[in-house]
Amino acid sequence: MTPLAIVTGVGPGTGTAIVRRLHRGGYRVAMLARTADRLDELERALPSCFAVPCDVADTVALTAALDRIAGEADAPAIIVHNAVGGSFGSFAEIEPSALERNFQVNVMALLHLARWAMPRMEAAGGGALIVTGNTSAMRGKAKFAGFAPTKAAQRILAESIAREVGPRGVHVAYLIIDAVIDLAWTRERFPDREDEFFITPEAIADEVWHLAHQPKAAWSFLAEIRPYGEVW
Repeated sequence: MTPLAIVTGVGPGTGTAIVRRLHRGGYRVAMLARTADRLDELERALPSCFAVPCDVADTVALTAALDRIAGEADAPAIIVHNAVGGSFGSFAEIEPSALERNFQVNVMALLHLARWAMPRMEAAGGGALIVTGNTSAMRGKAKFAGFAPTKAAQRILAESIAREVGPRGVHVAYLIIDAVIDLAWTRERFPDREDEFFITPEAIADEVWHLAHQPKAAWSFLAEIRPYGEVW
């Protein structure tokens, strides 16, 4: 039977690369994103993958999406929470409502995913929950007041879940991506940067695959990846 993976935040970069990597590895992938058209294109291109349009910040919509997935497939073997909400500006500039929405995407959606998935994974004998993060999960820089607090909370929530379900056979890992992702709009924003400044979505997807398939005797929780030219 084809194992199931669920990926949130299936955008044109990292999310799509993760879906393609999981599909290439033999998974049927449930793809969650707000943009239905993009998901439809992937669904046509990748047999056995299916689109589940959903705003993960909307708890009712997320619950309905997960119920639909449960009706179409067995327990997930892998979940990748890649959806991200971000707003940038000083603490005095950002709209408080923006911080609340980012918290819904980055933290509350993770909580709902875990509460839905963990009992199913445990009953199936195991699984992996991988969360994509970044250096904002580790530090609160100026102008990141609308983003960093939610990523730090996300990391701590993931760690709490990992410590609880790890001994029961479910692997939870948090992947810090310390880089600018190589996309058309980031190339336009940083036109003078060389290749070593960027990380490719495919490289991120490969690391997600690696984390999700680590042997039980050597699980990681906190992992970091960055291009060789990154200053850290």
